[in-house]
Amino acid sequence: MLLRYGYNALGIQAVLQETGTPKGSFYHYFRSKEDFALQVIDRYMEEVHRGLDVSLGDETLPPLDRARRFFEISRDKYRQDGYLGCMLGGLGQELSGVSKVFAEKIESCFSEVTRRLAVCLEEARLQGDLPADCDPREMANLLLDCWEGAALRSRLRKDPAPLDTMLDFYFSAVSA
Repeated sequence: MLLRYGYNALGIQAVLQETGTPKGSFYHYFRSKEDFALQVIDRYMEEVHRGLDVSLGDETLPPLDRARRFFEISRDKYRQDGYLGCMLGGLGQELSGVSKVFAEKIESCFSEVTRRLAVCLEEARLQGDLPADCDPREMANLLLDCWEGAALRSRLRKDPAPLDTMLDFYFSAVSA
């Protein structure tokens, strides 16, 4: 619901109705709407980490293929969700300029993703699949930045083409 409607347009009453949750039960688990959204981000990150574990942990694939696989898994999840995009990107665009709490939380989540991707890209660098003088952390940040832009375009179009084009471009460029 947060992805579909956004934080500001989503009322607690709509969440209660959609989930069949009594108001008292909601406030037993969440101090506020902000607390609810922050906990949703935490749950979302559990899913992101599972995707990172599955893809980056697959030692049968070369490191660059493992990194790409993470984004392919994400693309497939976006398809299942109706191309609503990335929870972090959506909330970040909506809230980062008005809420320091959300800006810091979302940046922390993105930093964790890039940290894990950078480890994989460092492995690719050490294997000679990336230039010896490249900075894996910078490359991971660029990869995630490009992905988030493509995710926004994919959401606007309800089409995976921007995601696929971005992945093809990035991974062919870094492999060249």
